[in-house]
Amino acid sequence: MPPPSLDKSESGRLLNDARTAQGVTWAELAAAINRPLVWTVAALLGKHPVSAEDATTICAKLGLGPEVQAALQRQPYRIPEPGLSSDPTIYRLHEAVDVYGGALKELIHEEFGDGIMSAINSRCPSNGGRTRAATASSSPSTASSCPISGDSRVAGSLR
Repeated sequence: MPPPSLDKSESGRLLNDARTAQGVTWAELAAAINRPLVWTVAALLGKHPVSAEDATTICAKLGLGPEVQAALQRQPYRIPEPGLSSDPTIYRLHEAVDVYGGALKELIHEEFGDGIMSAINSRCPSNGGRTRAATASSSPSTASSCPISGDSRVAGSLR
């Protein structure tokens, strides 16, 4: 009987442990496979399948075995994780949807008509640090969520 396969969540934990132990950044992994940063993090944590070539590259870079490589390539179950919405960072994203959700819905319907959007195939745009919709702060009392253009401090604002 073959050994049980590694699930995508566990492979994501193993990958993240190896990444942090070796001091490798998510940006370095994204560059290694020439993929967008946010997509790469989501995929490597188990939310998207990764091509065989990309899985090989990532696992070689981090010294991970064939079990992780195989798990990265499998189709994920895209279901909510219990307790995730109570995480402070994730909760703030829910607040952002509360604030901007109606506007985004209007823009989607104006551009594409009455339909549905895919969160799985959506994009998280970056304007090279020139515009931000939210800032991160080590102090909850100083965090904000307002668009600011021309701010060169964005790259260093996340702690």
